[in-house]
Amino acid sequence: MSSYHRQLNVGAEFQAGTPQPLFEIEGINYAPGRDGQRFLTSVATEKAPSPPINVVLNWAAGLKR
Repeated sequence: MSSYHRQLNVGAEFQAGTPQPLFEIEGINYAPGRDGQRFLTSVATEKAPSPPINVVLNWAAGLKR
């Protein structure tokens, strides 16, 4: 995910500049630090294995018991 910034001029006439990349992070959870000088984000150190998927066939027959 990328975050962008724009130059804004709010004098007599509002003008917004072209978006410029600010930073790119993995994931979607981030927040500005209290001092406003940095962003805090969580980063996975290892990719966890995907949980198994259980597929139940003929499940309706199990309801009749």
